[in-house]
Amino acid sequence: MRLDKFLKVSRLIKRRTVANEACDAGRVQVNGRVAKASVEVKVGDEIAIAFGNKETKVRVLSLQESVRKEDADKMVEFL
Repeated sequence: MRLDKFLKVSRLIKRRTVANEACDAGRVQVNGRVAKASVEVKVGDEIAIAFGNKETKVRVLSLQESVRKEDADKMVEFL
């Protein structure tokens, strides 16, 4: 699954266009490397997102095309 879509589906970022902009600005890393929006995310990957002076780190637990709001937190594990 593409990184920008994963960020939206898992509700780490609210909209896919915002996820694209964050990737283009170099604020998203996958496994320690700056990632573009088109990077394929796999189960077990670690994603770090910089929001201003705060950084969020998560590990991918599952990939799903669509998910209910209540189940979105089961897609990632916060580190």
